[in-house]
Amino acid sequence: MPGYMIATYRITNPEAYRAYTSTVLPTIKAHGGEILVAGPGSEAVEGTPEPVTVVAKFPSKAAIREWYDSPEYQAIIHHRLDNTEGSMVFADEFQMPG
Repeated sequence: MPGYMIATYRITNPEAYRAYTSTVLPTIKAHGGEILVAGPGSEAVEGTPEPVTVVAKFPSKAAIREWYDSPEYQAIIHHRLDNTEGSMVFADEFQMPG
């Protein structure tokens, strides 16, 4: 079952954050992931989410964890963590009951 990585955050240091955006995509692709949604300009209609939303689809939630824990991603994660404030979740694709 596919899994999704959903992140919502605010960029606090755009210049330093560019080191993340210029290197993260190959790490996602190496684990079978694809970016479905990315970028600033998310429109909040309820609550107070951050302005940047990213949704990536992976073959499974386990594949997301393998990507997140991979040496390649761990080498660059600090560029995101040090230069943004927000959240990230891993979720399974919804399966209609019945």
